[in-house]
Amino acid sequence: MATFGDIALAAAINIITALIFLIAFAILRLQPFNDRVYFPKWYLKKLRESPTRSGTYVSKFVNLDVKSYVKFLKWMPDALQMPELELIDHAGLDSVVYLRIYLIGLKIFFPIMLLAWAILVPVNVTNNTLEKTKGVTFSNIDKLSISNIPLGSDRFWTHIVMAYAFTFWTCYVLKLEYENIQDMRLHFLASEKRRPDQFTVLVKNIPPDPDESVSELVEHFFLVNHPDHYLTHQVVCNANKLAELVEKRKNLRNWLDYYQLKYSRNQSKRPMKKTGFLGLWGAKVDSIDYYMSEIEKLSIEIAAERESVTNDPKAIMPAAFVSFKTRWAAAVCAQTQQCRNPVMWLTEWAAEPRDVYWPNLAVPYFRLTVNRLIVAVAFFFLTFFFMIPIAMVQSLANIEGIEKAAPFLKVIIEVKFIKSFIQGFLPGIALKIFLILLPTILMIMSKFEGWLSISALERRSASRFYLFNFVNVFLGSIVAGAAFEQLHTFIHQSAEDIPTTIGVAIPMKATFFITYIMVDGWAGLAGEILRLKPLIFYHLKNTFLVKTEKDREEAMDPGSLGFDTGEPQIQLYFLIGLVYAVVTPLMLPFILVFFAFAFVVFRHQIINVYNQEYESAGAFWPDVHGRIIGALIISQLLFMGLLSTKNKAQSTPVLIVLPVLTIWFHRYCKGRYEPAFVKHPLQEAMMKDTLERAKEPNLNLKGYLQNAYIHPVFKAGDDSDSDDDMIEVPEKWEQELVPTKRQSRRNTPAPSKLSGNSSPSMHEVYPEYSKP
Repeated sequence: MATFGDIALAAAINIITALIFLIAFAILRLQPFNDRVYFPKWYLKKLRESPTRSGTYVSKFVNLDVKSYVKFLKWMPDALQMPELELIDHAGLDSVVYLRIYLIGLKIFFPIMLLAWAILVPVNVTNNTLEKTKGVTFSNIDKLSISNIPLGSDRFWTHIVMAYAFTFWTCYVLKLEYENIQDMRLHFLASEKRRPDQFTVLVKNIPPDPDESVSELVEHFFLVNHPDHYLTHQVVCNANKLAELVEKRKNLRNWLDYYQLKYSRNQSKRPMKKTGFLGLWGAKVDSIDYYMSEIEKLSIEIAAERESVTNDPKAIMPAAFVSFKTRWAAAVCAQTQQCRNPVMWLTEWAAEPRDVYWPNLAVPYFRLTVNRLIVAVAFFFLTFFFMIPIAMVQSLANIEGIEKAAPFLKVIIEVKFIKSFIQGFLPGIALKIFLILLPTILMIMSKFEGWLSISALERRSASRFYLFNFVNVFLGSIVAGAAFEQLHTFIHQSAEDIPTTIGVAIPMKATFFITYIMVDGWAGLAGEILRLKPLIFYHLKNTFLVKTEKDREEAMDPGSLGFDTGEPQIQLYFLIGLVYAVVTPLMLPFILVFFAFAFVVFRHQIINVYNQEYESAGAFWPDVHGRIIGALIISQLLFMGLLSTKNKAQSTPVLIVLPVLTIWFHRYCKGRYEPAFVKHPLQEAMMKDTLERAKEPNLNLKGYLQNAYIHPVFKAGDDSDSDDDMIEVPEKWEQELVPTKRQSRRNTPAPSKLSGNSSPSMHEVYPEYSKP
């Protein structure tokens, strides 16, 4: 069982590690040759120039200003200076809403910590229950927790009252924040510049037609059903293979650039390579000639694939991006049913072009249900089998329990420093290592499910990551930890006494979560701001691949917030904090340090580093709110279960009111605020359309939208300078109107009779749709 000494050692290790990272960051960020690593956002905005272009030779690489090193923490107050409105203009609303999650943590837990330490800690520590309980392993830390209250004591009513106070305060903060973010979103959408997705819907599951192509059918359908508002459309093509070939050619060109640069520096010898796997075996060839030949072959293959995608009807998917003349018309189409069959002509808001995940647009609609079933089963087994390494981690955190079952290990692990290191630091870092690959696995699962935008992929991955953390990191640690910690008691006591032992042991797992918070939330954040991986990769690319200023810009890796990984980790801290606020108040200061430090770090990163891939105007906020509410309900249920082991079953009727009120509050927020995040008010759309017509009466909206949703591979290849590498938009995709066999052009009468082998037109089947 970890003691105050173990926690102090873990805190010292993590604080020293964090300080080392921060000092290294403070020094590295001041060096001119690292400027693009630590300030890439300003370069992308063309608001910063490289400091290596002027000055003496040494000053181009090393900052010689001694005064700048004295204030090595100056970046912290600088990160807090930019006002929120300016930050929205600079980085977008998504980034600001993400930062507000950390602020909510501070707003919720700071008052809770003051109350808990002023009221609950004295109530807990003035007992000696643990000392009188036989067969239970504990430390001085546990004396501050609810475990130190005698069974059936009236002191538990203090904890019940505090549970009510914490719940009401959390709900109050959440309501205010939901209301503020809703207003921020509506204001942002009203004041935002014109974007293609404001006028565009994605149409899926277009029914096949023997007489018309997908493009003809789409135009025909929307000219009939939206005659006054339809503007243009772009069919979805399956260009996944073409995109893979273009990406492969780009990688080959990087190798060619590397060897050409290497040869230009030493022309006495041509670079050579082996053609086998990873260059380990095979025939030895001239590297430059080899890659030039491979690129030429690939270019021929790309041209053939491009021709196939352009001309093969099978490459066209039953989906299209349809654009309208006004935002109002797009809102009506996106939020209504288009035909009698509710699974045909499905419409939804189109994601903004940079948010579209193009590979999944080629997934047939009928495969989505099957794919999602497969992923659900796979995720269940992934979650279940991950309990094994979690149990291994918990075995490190509970040495005393293992010693009782395996006394021969006592000699090795009883050394004071080793014991403190194992119990106070090793479990947190081991769990962090086990979780490194998990986000990648979950993102692959989300892509396989067929979500159509990057934001949807990240939200889905975040949801699964949080569920995984709850089951394995939280519940798994408590259950496995309780078993290991009280292993001797579990083995020798009767079955009816086990629930009581678990009730005592659950609060004792606070020490494990404290070590995890310090590793992940303190040292981990300092490692985030150091950006060691992007730093190394930038200098490798700059040394071996960069030939032009454009290459140097591409070598920068600004990264993004990573909602799919960052938000679930934040939610884990909310869960731990809300569960242990009443049970073990010692946890709260560690969580507050995390939220405060994380807010400063990510504000700095958002201002100077991250380049967000998309802008959803805070559409993820309902998910954040729902998970905090879920954590609150879980904390209430666990508290009820804990008191039931303390001979306080009579408190259950009082506590059952808490989750009922919390669920009611969630339903209220869902009905009152969530529609602003999933629907677009027609009133707002009409106001914006009217204002735009007044300001720009001659706007060529069709020209603006014509190629907004062309697959990126047809807009530009791999950004090389060669004309052969540019993949132009097929000319026939840029036609103003698609001619149809059914004469569906506006003001053109439909065929007057049904004859021959041709299918009847919609005008003939539904004459009420025909214009006079």
